[in-house]
Amino acid sequence: MDRDWADPDLDLGAVAAHAGYSRYHFVRAFKGAYGETPGQYLSRRRTERAEEMLRSANLTVTEICHLVGFSSLGTFSTRFKERTGLTPSEYRVRHVGRGAALIPGCYAMLWAGGFPGRGGDGEGKGGGAGAVDGEGERSNSEEAG
Repeated sequence: MDRDWADPDLDLGAVAAHAGYSRYHFVRAFKGAYGETPGQYLSRRRTERAEEMLRSANLTVTEICHLVGFSSLGTFSTRFKERTGLTPSEYRVRHVGRGAALIPGCYAMLWAGGFPGRGGDGEGKGGGAGAVDGEGERSNSEEAG
């Protein structure tokens, strides 16, 4: 689940089968071990990643919603507000400007696996030519184009 948390098609049945459990037994075992259901865990992980992107990337809320694995902007906004007490837009206004400059959206999209619907192969996470490191600097000597 941790590897594929941003996949909007992540299927509980497939994850449970991979673990060797029925989906119902998997939910009970997961909740017993981690204190939350797989769905709650997945929603929390996606929301945490969205918080990071709202603070650091120059992307729209809709783009972030889809990059972190939500297929519905309404569901994303509801889950986000339940967790943070703020809508995604309010969160961005409150937290942007307290650190490094925002990463240009095109770099953030490439890092997250490419541009949806444009042949992104999902292999773009981290590294690679022109990648941006955690401090907003390019990781190689190419000129920004």
